[in-house]
Amino acid sequence: MEIKLGIADVAREISLETEASAEELGAQLKSALADDGILEITDTKGRKVLVPARRVGFIELGSAHARPVGFGAV
Repeated sequence: MEIKLGIADVAREISLETEASAEELGAQLKSALADDGILEITDTKGRKVLVPARRVGFIELGSAHARPVGFGAV
């Protein structure tokens, strides 16, 4: 799933692909906000993005399935 993460007082958003579902990401954010902790998201390549939960401005969730690109026969 492609996600975009907006952070307070930062002009650029973070875009990444992750295997986590929308429900998992929502639970991670709620947990991090409750503990005043860090939101940790792992992308499909194994890299981790760590953001203070209180600084998250928005999370935009893309489609769970990537659309095919190109001129292939189906």
